[in-house]
Amino acid sequence: MPTFPRRNALALLLALAAGGASAQEPFMQIRLTVDGRSATATLYDNATARDFAALLPLTLTMEDYAAIERVATLPRKLSTQGAPEGMAPVAGELTHYAPWGNLAIFIEGRSYARGLLPLGKVDEGLPVLARPGPYRLRIEAVLLKK
Repeated sequence: MPTFPRRNALALLLALAAGGASAQEPFMQIRLTVDGRSATATLYDNATARDFAALLPLTLTMEDYAAIERVATLPRKLSTQGAPEGMAPVAGELTHYAPWGNLAIFIEGRSYARGLLPLGKVDEGLPVLARPGPYRLRIEAVLLKK
């Protein structure tokens, strides 16, 4: 039976108790800017998020989808290496919808969706991203975490 360091086990329990979709380690902080107003988010440390980070900086046109998410087509599909089959995102979750190759930012949570992969989570400024689309979004790396 595998053993886990106490810190990782506690982080997992706290994330699950808080309703987080995944207990991922942070990888990079990003800034998302719309009309001079900014939000910040932290990317998870997984192959899909690292592949997304390699595309930065990016300027995308975000559009409304199903009233609960804002979506944009990425320049290419992202890596799915080691990714889960899907997830149930919470409000503020940044995701990659692998079948379509797009970025989806959830304004509200939703039930499990196959093909939806975790990228990161908005730390501050979700209302900046929740505005109705279409709008231009600039995404830039802020700080690498070790």
